[in-house]
This record gives sequence, structure tokens and C-alpha cells, in this order.
Amino acid sequence: MNKITIAVGSKRGPKLNAVAEALQSFSRALAEDVECEVVGVEVESGVSHTPAARVELMRGARQRAEALVELAGRNGSAWQYFVGLEGGLDVVHEGASPDEMLRHSGLRQNGNRRVFLESWAYVSDGTRGHYGRSGSIELPDALAHEVLENGVELAVAIDRFAGAVGIRDAQGAWGVLSNNFISRQEAFRIAVIAAFAPFYNAKMYRAAAEGASNSSG
Repeated sequence: MNKITIAVGSKRGPKLNAVAEALQSFSRALAEDVECEVVGVEVESGVSHTPAARVELMRGARQRAEALVELAGRNGSAWQYFVGLEGGLDVVHEGASPDEMLRHSGLRQNGNRRVFLESWAYVSDGTRGHYGRSGSIELPDALAHEVLENGVELAVAIDRFAGAVGIRDAQGAWGVLSNNFISRQEAFRIAVIAAFAPFYNAKMYRAAAEGASNSSG
């Protein structure tokens, strides 16, 4: 039986469990007769404690994965895949033009700011990498204000909001906001499945690339 080791840039249970669960769905498509091992390694994301823009979320996920690639190169770890996971916020100004959003990205525009919680994944094989994302769930204005204007970390703010402790390592903000219909782990699971798609569904991605190349030639 072949063994594939997947390094994840975190030691937090919901993240590691999300990767392990995702692998159960597609490991057979990734390789025949394969056993997957998930290894958690704490690395820095290089972004703020609560990313507040999609581009920052994507950068945090990618930098976690790239830190693992670099670490494997230094210590000779035989990891086949490197997974970075990042959760945080995406701020959207409803009805605003792209120019207005750039000029006023930190402002509330006549009450039409929408703030969404998202979970992102970046998966690399050491040579190429791809992103995946969960869905989004909207934050209440009071919670968004606490994080964006008052600078409170989302994990701390959601504990206060829900009157509990350690929510990040349990159901997460996703669970609190969705009344536990969607957990943090489930959101990351979906993101991981999406990010791994070009690897376990490589034939389709190659065919699409070849088709685009032929049509432009």
C-alpha cells in the first residue's frame, strides 16, 4: 500500500480533522491503494490574527503552505502535500463600485457594508499550488464592529458574543453563527476538497488547459 503524508500548517484539531475528513472523500481518486497520514506543524501565516480581506486570507493560506515546503526542504521531511488553512473575514460594500471600495475599504458606506466569514485552503505539492474556499456566512453588525473597528481577535469576540470559552477549537464562529448547522471543521473540509481538485481530478484540469491552448493557437 502506498503512503502519502500531508503536512498541515497548524496543530489545531478542527483544521487537522477537516483535512483528514476531506481525504476520506477523495484519497482513492488521488492515488490507487493509498494510505494517507496527516501531520500538523505550527507555522506562521504572515498575516493579521483576523484577516479582513479575501486577498489577505488567500495570502495567509498560501504562506502557511509555503512555510511547510521550506521546512521540509531544510529537515528532509518526506511530505507529499502541503496544506495551509486560513479563516477570517471578507468585507463587501454592497452596491459600491471597485474604485469606491478601494478608496473606502475601511469605512462603513451608509450602512451597506456586509462582512462575511470565510475559510480558505491552499494546497501545494512543492511545485504548484491551488486554492479552495468554503462558502460564506454573514456576521452581525455588532460582531463585525468589534473585530474591524475595535481590533478584537475574532476568536475572542465570538467567545464573548456566545458567552462561551474556546469556541475556535470547538464549533468555531461558523457553528455559533449557523446554530451548529455548519461547523468550522466542515467549512475547512469543503475548502480542502476544493483546493485538492486539480490534483485528484488532474485529467480534467489538463484537458481544460490543453483545450484552451489549442483554441488560442
